[in-house]
Amino acid sequence: MIETLLGYIGHPFVRLYNAVERFGLFILFQIKLVPLYPLIIRRPKILMNQIEVIGMGCMGVITLTALFTGMVLALQLYNGFHQFGAESFIGYTLFFSIVRELGPVFAGLMLISRSISAMAAELGTMRVSEQIDAIDILGVNSKEYLITPRIVATVISLPLLVIWFDFIAIGSGYVISTGVLGINPVEYQNTLMRLGEMDDIVTGVIKAAVFGFIVSSIGSYIGYHTHGGARGVGQSTIYAVVYSAVAIFIANYFLSSLFLYLDW
Repeated sequence: MIETLLGYIGHPFVRLYNAVERFGLFILFQIKLVPLYPLIIRRPKILMNQIEVIGMGCMGVITLTALFTGMVLALQLYNGFHQFGAESFIGYTLFFSIVRELGPVFAGLMLISRSISAMAAELGTMRVSEQIDAIDILGVNSKEYLITPRIVATVISLPLLVIWFDFIAIGSGYVISTGVLGINPVEYQNTLMRLGEMDDIVTGVIKAAVFGFIVSSIGSYIGYHTHGGARGVGQSTIYAVVYSAVAIFIANYFLSSLFLYLDW
């Protein structure tokens, strides 16, 4: 009786340990392939195809998200700063919050919903239809052929998408602030240029690259190890989206703490 009870209690922890161990070995395998990344770049067709699927496919949804994020943030900041007569600081506050936090996180979430889910579903379908087994039988390393280009493409695409997100969000916030809320555009720009720093943008780009590696690793790992037919593909897609989104928030906290400690 006691052994059965302890078994029920310990089973989730054993499954968690096994999952973390397998994922850790998967990450170590990708790290071992780092010297081969230049070879992938020399084969631009595969890489460019993945960049198009993963990165360019997100442009529309990221543009809309950035547009309305900047507009809403400008309105909410105005409500707060107007009470203290500090409307001129809206520009820098909007810039700081977008390039350091909202840009990397929101762009990462949009990429998860659009591309990482598709990545997990595609690899999962290939697994349950035995296409990955066929690749292995032919003597081709399926992880190197299917997964590594997707991870590299995501690490390249997400920082570029974050820069695009920042540009659209800051621009829309500027239009709302000066055109609708009546803030002096010269004062707005002077405050932004005086207080804004390149380190803020670099911080967001570094976060984006780390997020890209994390979410692409999670999505490809879950899709690669799919089982259970069509239902398993659906479950893998759900797990990839949920785990990737949670991982972004966790990684964002630790990266923000690290940058604060380094005084970036």
